[in-house]
Amino acid sequence: MDQIDIKILNILQKDCTVSYKDIAKKIGLTYSPTYERIRIMEEEGIIKSRVTILDPSKIGIKLFAYCNITLKEQSKAALLSFEKTIAKFPEVMEVIGLSGVYDYMVKIAAEDIESYSKFLTNKLADIPNIGQYHSNIVLTVIKDETAYHLVSKD
Repeated sequence: MDQIDIKILNILQKDCTVSYKDIAKKIGLTYSPTYERIRIMEEEGIIKSRVTILDPSKIGIKLFAYCNITLKEQSKAALLSFEKTIAKFPEVMEVIGLSGVYDYMVKIAAEDIESYSKFLTNKLADIPNIGQYHSNIVLTVIKDETAYHLVSKD
């Protein structure tokens, strides 16, 4: 990636609805090379997708929790089985494999504490091989970014 690609990515991270024409103007290229650069970055997987970010509170999500999970068994099959199962739940926003005390950290979005409790009881607790889980309820979000800080190395 060169500095033009980085400029394009910074623009798209702020607003993925910006037209190719407007991006071209901002970076000093014409439409065609701008379009080609974006197409190539999509093909190479640098741009994974373009999304709309919602305000959780305005769609009824009032609670986020990070649940740290330890599995009883650490075999590859056990890990993959857990990952496949946990990823299917719509409440689960993110699953991260960890080193250290816990095996996974799972970010869960819920309408309220009651719906989170139902998720734990009716879904999470039914997953085989879970040894322990500990919940951390989010009280305040200090920073919530989706854009990576990209700078040119030139």
